[in-house]
Amino acid sequence: MTKFSEEFLWGGAVAANQCEGAYNIDGKGLSTADIMTAGSRTERRRITEGILDGENYPSHEAIDFYHRYKEDIKMFGEMGFKCFRLSINWTRIFPNGDDENPNEAGLKFYDDVFDQCHKYGIEPVVTISHYETPYNLVKKYGSWRSRKCIDFYVKYCERIFKRYKNKVKYWMTFNEINCISLMPFLPAGIIVKEGENEAQISYQAAHHQFIASAKAVKIGHEINPEFKIGMMMIYPLSYPETCNPLDSLAAMKMMDNHYLFSDVQVKGYYTSKAKKLLKAKNVVLKMEEGDEEILRQGTVDYIGFSYYMSMVSSGDQIDKEVTAGNMLNGIKNPYLATSDWGWQIDPIGLRLSLNNLYDRYQKPVFVVENGLGAYDKVEEDGSIQDDYRIDYLRKHIEQMKLAVNEDGVELMGYTPWGCIDLVSASTGEMEKRYGFIYVDKDNEGKGTLNRSKKDSFYWYKKVIETNGEVLE
Repeated sequence: MTKFSEEFLWGGAVAANQCEGAYNIDGKGLSTADIMTAGSRTERRRITEGILDGENYPSHEAIDFYHRYKEDIKMFGEMGFKCFRLSINWTRIFPNGDDENPNEAGLKFYDDVFDQCHKYGIEPVVTISHYETPYNLVKKYGSWRSRKCIDFYVKYCERIFKRYKNKVKYWMTFNEINCISLMPFLPAGIIVKEGENEAQISYQAAHHQFIASAKAVKIGHEINPEFKIGMMMIYPLSYPETCNPLDSLAAMKMMDNHYLFSDVQVKGYYTSKAKKLLKAKNVVLKMEEGDEEILRQGTVDYIGFSYYMSMVSSGDQIDKEVTAGNMLNGIKNPYLATSDWGWQIDPIGLRLSLNNLYDRYQKPVFVVENGLGAYDKVEEDGSIQDDYRIDYLRKHIEQMKLAVNEDGVELMGYTPWGCIDLVSASTGEMEKRYGFIYVDKDNEGKGTLNRSKKDSFYWYKKVIETNGEVLE
């Protein structure tokens, strides 16, 4: 057997704050993404206090999916998408995060988006919180530092679960939840002040998110037992640099930092290793009575994860060449090529990652982000010949097939990241393109926003049509 199952969810992925735009339209409130300026390849985005004149905020317009979703989803339908991973912008539903009543215009927008998906037989896969937190919660409560955010989040979840219980089956509670330990502001709106113990603040906030996620899972299953509610993490595969046992130990410790997050959400408790890890970081978690029971009762149904590249760990970090990566970097691997942005390309690493997660948890896994950020050139005839992207995706799909058919991994689906060009989360760039669909916009925000199909559009259409059999 070489095929994926007939139920395999082929699709693509985006995030609301990176594609919707319309940041202050129809009652939407300010989110943390809306106060992040454009950066560059070498410079991360700055966080401003509110909206400042003269600054370029990429999320304010993004690619204007808010007004163009019908055109975009029609193109996804043309490719044959079985699913579309997108996120709901929290501040469209509760503009301040702590509002008494939801914003009907925001709820109606997602009704329309989901209806458009179903028109083309596309199953929505919804991330509930994807790198945007209501800015009011940051100012008023310190964001996820406060346990009050648990109740605000759960209220938000309950509202959208009830509203879309017949339109959405697949959910994920937080995008790349382990990123809170790497960059606290981007995923969770946490601003760490000088002199504070960043680890203490980040892991306490993560605990609040664990509780919020577990409560949401329980409520979601009560509202609709057919819901499949998953977690989502960066999977930071790391190899030991050599067969020196110290290198293997360094790689293990690197992975343990991230397994802490999936262990709590999938197993429902902090493992003994996780407790030791927190102690070593001088983290003392404040847990309330009943928290352990909440975690046990709110374990997720599946594991979604992002995989773009792999890294190398060493017991000796002196004079090592370091490469870039998705929120993380590691030692350069001489056996791998790199992308335009210096990320190491490692298709076999995806097979290893799938095996690691499935063997550890024995729950379905879902590759919800994977892809190649690259410079794309529009030719004189209007074509975009992105063979490099096709090659990247082909090799990763081949490894997924091996993981399923030779290794027995239960894989739900595949949603390559940025199926339509969008704003980069970490740098705010448009030139770092992932999509099958080109959007005419540059890093300064100039362009027509017109959509056009890249060569990869037609290639991926054939992949879906043949359920992964034709990859050439």
